[in-house]
Amino acid sequence: MRFEIMRLDDIDGVAVDTTVVDAASVNRIVQQAAASGQRIYIRPAGTAVR
Repeated sequence: MRFEIMRLDDIDGVAVDTTVVDAASVNRIVQQAAASGQRIYIRPAGTAVR
C-alpha cells in the first residue's frame, strides 16, 4: 500500500510539500517528523479530499 505524506506549514497548516511512499517508509518518516517537531498529514495515496 502507498501513502501520501504532506508536510504542513507551522503557521496555517497548509501543505507545503507532498510525497508518496510505500508502507515500509511511513514509520521512518513519522519518526523523523516527530524528532524535528514537523507537522505532517498522512493518508492512503489515491484518495481525494472532498
